[in-house]
Amino acid sequence: MFLKVQLPWNVIIAAENLKPGSLMLQRAILIRLLSDFAVKKATKDMGYFLVVTTLEKIGEGKVRQHTGDVLFPVVFNAITFKIFKGEVLEGVVHKVLKHGVFMRIGPIENAYLSSSKMPGYVYVLGENPYFMNQKMPKIAKDVKVRVVVIGTKWMEAEREFQALVGLEGDYLGPISSPDM
Repeated sequence: MFLKVQLPWNVIIAAENLKPGSLMLQRAILIRLLSDFAVKKATKDMGYFLVVTTLEKIGEGKVRQHTGDVLFPVVFNAITFKIFKGEVLEGVVHKVLKHGVFMRIGPIENAYLSSSKMPGYVYVLGENPYFMNQKMPKIAKDVKVRVVVIGTKWMEAEREFQALVGLEGDYLGPISSPDM
């Protein structure tokens, strides 16, 4: 799910990057904010940071004693992406294993669809392994699949989410494949 959030943030501008003129200062603050935003990647509470939409407020800068850098408190709006249990999403299969497949769902690299959560599918071994069902197209690498989120886990060290997904429900399953 996409969320619109308003965030307070502290932006530090190196003393050598401070130039007279408010437009140049705003530009330096915005560039640093975008850089810090991209590095942060995600948080457990808000999900993945996707885009800054508007810069609402730049507070008064405070000089840091030891470095001479200036810290500016800012408030901005952003769009984030976070998945929730029960949500129906579409992902693309990037790895097929005997016991299930790994999918990419938006910024989430490791959504796991277990073979036990694919009713009616059987694993077919080969050079390009896949899961086959008599009524639905096969689930193979690069196939787009609609799934329901069963559970999520926040991995603090990697700053990312992992998800367990399934096909148990209406209108779930493969929706496109490379050979369709």
